[in-house]
Amino acid sequence: MPKVSDPNLLVGFETSDDAGIYKLNDEQAIVVTADFITPPVDDPFLFGQIGAANSLSDVYAMGGRPVTCLNLVGFPSKALGDEILHGIVEGALSKITEAGAVLAGGHTTDDEEPKFGLSVTGIVHPERYWKNAGAQPGDVLILTKPIGSGVLFNANLKGWVSDEALAACLDTITTLNKVACEVALDFDIHAATDITGFGLAGHGLEMAEGSGVSLTVKVSDVPTMDEALEMYKKGMTTGVNSENRRLVQDHLAFESGIPTWHEEIFIDPQTSGGLLLAVAGDQADALLARLQGAGIDAASIIGKVTPKDGASIRFV
Repeated sequence: MPKVSDPNLLVGFETSDDAGIYKLNDEQAIVVTADFITPPVDDPFLFGQIGAANSLSDVYAMGGRPVTCLNLVGFPSKALGDEILHGIVEGALSKITEAGAVLAGGHTTDDEEPKFGLSVTGIVHPERYWKNAGAQPGDVLILTKPIGSGVLFNANLKGWVSDEALAACLDTITTLNKVACEVALDFDIHAATDITGFGLAGHGLEMAEGSGVSLTVKVSDVPTMDEALEMYKKGMTTGVNSENRRLVQDHLAFESGIPTWHEEIFIDPQTSGGLLLAVAGDQADALLARLQGAGIDAASIIGKVTPKDGASIRFV
């Protein structure tokens, strides 16, 4: 891709970041992003909530505050009634409102299956934003949500997942990363990203490669959703696990002797996953305490950043 020469484009596509950032003046920059998904659930309102939370997350991953949203909708109007579309938009609006943003319009096209997401514009200070590149040796890695939603949704189609585990999963992915972002803004965050379709390993790899460092992740400290590991042990997977593994396999090292089915959780594609934060090492405990005190109970220290040496990510 050609390089963009405009000096006001503070973050573009060079580092596979979560959103773009464009400087307006010395005090304000806009954060711009767009994302949409296919339905992981049948309930229209819930689908709208998940799609909106997933899209809003990219602004939070940059340390920004969402301001305006536009609906991005693909809808099979001949197969589904208007009440389904209205339910999706109502669900999205509930999360947009919770984020303190406004719905300013959108665009709908006819499609063979429903798709929904948002184009989101946020604001951030042009000298106080986060990128996924910038992690430094000595930083500590904190993950704010458990992983495993991808396999749970697939396993649920076979009736393998308990009602309790599915409800907990849905509660996790409809939770905005708003509070986690607001808490973390008080700390020295050197790099940040949200964990979505490429899984923890894929998005962690982007952070490691962009920062020129290695990440060491302690397997036993990574929070996982109830029953997710059990689903992988039973042989369940997702349609993108194999591609996610292909993308990262030359850059990972599994040193803990965990079975292959356990490795799959780290390439499990997430929807509206948590923030992965690389925070200054002497602030990690305080940040974790603040996150948990703010109700983010699953927030966990999962590893550390080390100088680049061999594999970009080591699971130990």
